[in-house]
Amino acid sequence: MKRAHRRISYGTLVVLCAVFLLSGCGQRSDLPWEEDFSAPATWKMESDAAAQVTVENGVLRISIAASNQLAWASAGKDLQDFRLTVEASQVAGPNDNEYGVLVRVQDPRNFYAFSISGDGYFLVSRFVDGVRQPLEADWTPSDAIHPGIGTNVLEVVAQGKQLTFIVNDQPLAQVEDDRFSHGDIGLYAGSFYEGGVEVHFDNLRVTVP
Repeated sequence: MKRAHRRISYGTLVVLCAVFLLSGCGQRSDLPWEEDFSAPATWKMESDAAAQVTVENGVLRISIAASNQLAWASAGKDLQDFRLTVEASQVAGPNDNEYGVLVRVQDPRNFYAFSISGDGYFLVSRFVDGVRQPLEADWTPSDAIHPGIGTNVLEVVAQGKQLTFIVNDQPLAQVEDDRFSHGDIGLYAGSFYEGGVEVHFDNLRVTVP
């Protein structure tokens, strides 16, 4: 059974804080927008001994070497209402992990997160001052998630205070929350008790909802 609460270190996230704050998020971004990660990265990312975030071989690659680590890349956009779709592929590491999409990111401690895990669970949460607050149930299993090594298509639809979260064309959750009305987007991966997690992201598309 999935643990009710999972602890994570924000060491890597703090490293990215300065990068995020310099990303120019005061500019609203036109849609549609697509990213296939075939060109040199314009995303804001940083690497250290615990985690590497790079664009290479046509994907955004996040590799977590240590336990209890989280790393992300931010797009430097300012989006309000949108539909986001991205392919997320676990390619290595233990299935006790998490990866997914961050939306309406204000800064590295305040945002919404749509998370799935290699062992087939999902979580919709809000981070406020770095504290994770589940917006529905805690980690919940779903047959819609392809477990282990493989690809899942993640979607987030944001319309005003309504947020809808979809995996592989199957809606998993819909919540209403008005804490954050707009912000950046990010792609992330995290480890828990074991390192070695590697997740690739590709074929990102953001359109009007």
